[in-house]
Amino acid sequence: MKTTAMTEKFSSTELSVLRNELMQGALDPWQAAELFQVFLAGHGYGVSPDAAYDAAGKIEGSGCSLEVMQTELGKLALVM
Repeated sequence: MKTTAMTEKFSSTELSVLRNELMQGALDPWQAAELFQVFLAGHGYGVSPDAAYDAAGKIEGSGCSLEVMQTELGKLALVM
């Protein structure tokens, strides 16, 4: 399934579940980065650990906004 826009890589439901895990887990940035790596690997994408860490900071700074999560995870997702 190919999407035409980067913002369509992940469904709102998937992002909401991921957001809940982040919010309830009280994760530090390294743990959040690992969670992003597992999430993306589960969707068939690779990800740079350093880039995942940077994204964790941006997502946390946004208050875990779903829009920011969609954008940052879309940037992280590397086709394997």
